[in-house]
Amino acid sequence: MEKVTLNVQGMSCNHCVKAVEGSVGTLNGVNSVKVNLKDATVAVEFNPEKVTLVQIKETIDDQGYDVK
Repeated sequence: MEKVTLNVQGMSCNHCVKAVEGSVGTLNGVNSVKVNLKDATVAVEFNPEKVTLVQIKETIDDQGYDVK
């Protein structure tokens, strides 16, 4: 398992949390995802043999948020 914390701009409410955690959490290979609104971060634990960091970032981007 690999762990990464991404800086994500544009998240401001519980709907944002549910959108990001829900979409990233459904990716095959993602073990856990946790949004921190205060710090504007998303912590993801994933299996790099099943899902890439690029796929995770694209999934967050598809929800309308800016991944740094």
